[in-house]
Amino acid sequence: MKCTIHNENIALICIASHICKCQRKLCVECQYEHGVDQKQTIPIKIFREMFNNKLNELKLEEMPELIKQRMTFKSVLSQNECILKQIQEEFSKSINLIFQMIELENKSSSYISAIQDNENPAEFSNSHLENLVSMINKTPQKDLYDWNISWVMELQKILEKWEQEMNDFFNKQYKETKKIQSLIRLEPFEEKSEVYIRKEDLSEIFTQIQDIDQSILREIYQIVKKEKISNIQGFLAQPFNLKLYESHIDEKEDVSDVKKKIQKISNLLKDIVDHPFNKNDYSSESYKEQRQNLIKLIAGNREIIYFLKFLVQLTTIDETFIQCGSNGLNLLVNMKVDLKNHCFKDIKIQNTSLIGANFVRCDLSGSVFNNVDISGVNLNGAQLLNCIWKNLKINELNKLESHSKSVQSIFFSADGTILASGSLDNSICLWNFQTGQLSSKLVGHSNSVFSVCISPDSTTIASGSLDKSIRLWDVQTGKQKAIFNGHSKQVNTICLSNDGTTLASGSDDNCIYLWDVKTRQPKAKLNAHSQSVNSVCFSPDGTILASGSNDNFIHLWDVKAGLQIDKLEGHTEGVLSVCFSSDGTTIASGSLDRSIRLWDVQTGKQKAIFNGHSKQVNTICLSNDGTTLASGSDDNSIRLWDVRTGQQKAKFDGHSQSVNSICFSPDDTILASGSNDKSIRLWDFKIGQQKAKLDGHSKTVFQVCISLDGKLLASSSKDNSIRLWDAKTGLMKVKMDGHNDQVNSICISSDDSTLASGSSDCSIRLWDVKTGKEKVKLNGHSKSVWSVCFSPDFTTLASSSGDKSICLWNIKTRKKFFRFEGHTDPVYSICFSPDFSTLASGGGDCSIRLWDVKIGQQKVKLNGHTGAVNSIFFSQDCSTLASGSSDCSVRLWDAKTGIQKFKLNGHTDIVFSVCFSPDGTTLASGSLDKSIYLWDAQTGKQKVKLDGHIGGVNSTFFSNDGTTLASGSSDLSVRLWDVQAVQQKLSQVDFQSCGVNFFSLYETTSASCSINDNICLKDVDSEKYIEPKNSNQNIFSALIQKNSCLKSVSTNITSLLISQQGIFQAQGSLIFKGEFFNYQNFDLRPLLKAKGTFCLENYLKQQQQQN
Repeated sequence: MKCTIHNENIALICIASHICKCQRKLCVECQYEHGVDQKQTIPIKIFREMFNNKLNELKLEEMPELIKQRMTFKSVLSQNECILKQIQEEFSKSINLIFQMIELENKSSSYISAIQDNENPAEFSNSHLENLVSMINKTPQKDLYDWNISWVMELQKILEKWEQEMNDFFNKQYKETKKIQSLIRLEPFEEKSEVYIRKEDLSEIFTQIQDIDQSILREIYQIVKKEKISNIQGFLAQPFNLKLYESHIDEKEDVSDVKKKIQKISNLLKDIVDHPFNKNDYSSESYKEQRQNLIKLIAGNREIIYFLKFLVQLTTIDETFIQCGSNGLNLLVNMKVDLKNHCFKDIKIQNTSLIGANFVRCDLSGSVFNNVDISGVNLNGAQLLNCIWKNLKINELNKLESHSKSVQSIFFSADGTILASGSLDNSICLWNFQTGQLSSKLVGHSNSVFSVCISPDSTTIASGSLDKSIRLWDVQTGKQKAIFNGHSKQVNTICLSNDGTTLASGSDDNCIYLWDVKTRQPKAKLNAHSQSVNSVCFSPDGTILASGSNDNFIHLWDVKAGLQIDKLEGHTEGVLSVCFSSDGTTIASGSLDRSIRLWDVQTGKQKAIFNGHSKQVNTICLSNDGTTLASGSDDNSIRLWDVRTGQQKAKFDGHSQSVNSICFSPDDTILASGSNDKSIRLWDFKIGQQKAKLDGHSKTVFQVCISLDGKLLASSSKDNSIRLWDAKTGLMKVKMDGHNDQVNSICISSDDSTLASGSSDCSIRLWDVKTGKEKVKLNGHSKSVWSVCFSPDFTTLASSSGDKSICLWNIKTRKKFFRFEGHTDPVYSICFSPDFSTLASGGGDCSIRLWDVKIGQQKVKLNGHTGAVNSIFFSQDCSTLASGSSDCSVRLWDAKTGIQKFKLNGHTDIVFSVCFSPDGTTLASGSLDKSIYLWDAQTGKQKVKLDGHIGGVNSTFFSNDGTTLASGSSDLSVRLWDVQAVQQKLSQVDFQSCGVNFFSLYETTSASCSINDNICLKDVDSEKYIEPKNSNQNIFSALIQKNSCLKSVSTNITSLLISQQGIFQAQGSLIFKGEFFNYQNFDLRPLLKAKGTFCLENYLKQQQQQN
């Protein structure tokens, strides 16, 4: 044969593994042009020999198996032949016997035998003869007529059944044979596969998923998991995946179609594995734009979301997919995909960010996390058994609690081993902040300790107190070394010079003392401030002392001379805190005027001003590298500022009350804070700077409500906006802007089509829920609109205002048709009765009034509250009205008679919100004391208290099915609470319903753990329980059954948090063994415990010790 290009004889065959661009048949010239190794071009004769040898090898390997299989089939066929022959003989005997019985029965019949025996009819009885006559006349009785017919019908049924069963049997065997024949045709040399073209664009790679059947992905995962296959790509590359093919072959789809789908999955996984998506951290800043663009393209795509979950699951099996699975989980979190109640057992995640992830009641047991940012993750109710989490990034490191009153001051030792704290409980605590353990407690002051500091050599602690004294303590022994007396009033602040020789103190007596630490005598008394001295600080070289006072000034003093060298003016209110930079060139100050200022030490001039806190700045601290300034405020927040640009880097929310003191660790890795909430918190401030900003309101949330179908959550805020959220995932759907002042109240219509809002801009607006567009603006009030409410039939809208009036509006005409006046102060709350006969209103005049909607007249006035009535709500049966007041009480009233039924006491501050559950059995109340109470509406007794908000709770609202409670707070967040779990917990004494359900990613299996039952698995489809394989499960069940703390382990939790500042949560989660360390090797188990996690291992040790 001649070469078509060079007209030379073909002498060689190319056997290279690549796909040849030209033909494999080559002449000598083709060989030169072909461009491959000569070893890959074989003479035709040798090629033939190589092929025959290979074929012989294959036969040698495969023939014994084929022969063995053939012999097995022959044996089975022979046995079946004997069985079928035996069955045939048995069938034949049975048929003959049946017909013999029929004939015998016929002979036994008196009618037939009478004629056959030739008997004389004259001898028959009259009745017998009558029957014979009727037969002759063809009118036999029915029983005689049906006699033979019944036998025939029964035999016909048996015949048809036999035929059907035989047909089914042969059809089934035929299909199985065809399957085998189809599988044999899967040989690669008999069927040409599509040419694989690698895709580089990630969005194009994901687009391929659209045509892939999810059931095949599920089947692949289940097979490789069961068979413990660790190489997915190798598994998919095998030509004979019998189990995989057999499960998808049917009458509509043959093997070739299934093969194409599997090949497409294989190609897709190849693209993923070779892509940077499987090599790099796509959550990093460098991939921000790509990540955002990708999310825009794939968000809401069910097939792609399913595939991303599949990638996450693959990390449990094949380490090749760990990075792409990690990036896939990051995308799922960023797209706000609902991941609650999922099974993430044994997943391996690395080099990514899961900031703000919602893993409520997920099973993460056996998971391995490495270099993962878990800041703001919600682990409430999760299982964390035998987890290995290392090199974690999280902004909050621990919460230290021992003080019984406010923490006023904290200070790190120079060697970074000790953290000291002073409190209003008169004590000083020394902490090992790495472990979170209290090392010792120093008691000696007779009153509150306002300030503490540690000497540079870490041997001595100094403290200043309300008892007017300064004391020195030995760090090792905890004993008091000395006491300095001199101030005539409380000592607010103390500071030791860097050489440890001098101690400065400031007091409410307006003066500053400089003390010689060795002689314990005063070196100088500095008088210049006209009001209390709140803060003193030495320059790094100890030559200058800065002091801040309530007289609004900062004074600079020459330490040696004891003279004032400068006076810094700028703050408009008292200076609460001063701090030198590490190079001594800059002073920072925080003030009652809410500002932070930077000053040049040499010139005394102001360099910068930082504004952001909404209340006074109590404490400031500069990092040792001078790049970051931290501040704590009465607004309960900690903020980090870039010293050079003046921009806020990060905000830490976690304290529920004022932050009084902050301090950087010597290595600038940790920021500690002390608060009025009695706690000390440790923060990784570097991680805080990297933290992503989440969706949420930027100011106080005034009201929340849930649509009737439960899909949407609405919230209104002091930031003038209204937002609609996906009630499952927290994804913001719509933002409604239009009001030019805070939005005080919102209400969704009964058909979920319209939202009404009332604002301090005096207007009422109606919005289209689907589009978020404003439909109409209603003007009628002259002051702030405090409350709006739709009638149940969506014909009327009511509004109340600071102008003391209530207006009723016709929804269709959008005109006002009634104006109720009677309240003598602003009307803060209104509510229609479910039967639309009555409108209730509560106001600043402490009264509740009931109005007849039809005639527009007041029906009843309810008196009893001693403070403003901020919220009212009708029960669904119209029998009861609930009210919440500034007098801190909740009251229940008979809606018909106006008589008070119950007064519910429990809240310690103003009650802003009350709300009945749809069935009327439970009342929720939210208060300025930051808590939510659930009350039994029938008895007036408290059921449970929900804690989580770090600001006052302004609004509460039940979902229509009563399973979820929404709350809005001045901490700028919206929370959803799993109320169903709480109700179940309270309704059953044995607590069986406190179990946690964990659903797998593919929802084929669920796991449950109940108080009185073993931990077990249940197949969702068959609803059959799978026996537990882990013996530890029985231990856990016993622990849960015995321990009362676990009876509410999965209840009272926030199932969804919507906030710009994510808060790490782990209430009710379970840990057993495992490791939890951040990238600094900081043990995070104490943090988990402080967040409400239950450590099963600790409990097991306690039980063993007791036994």
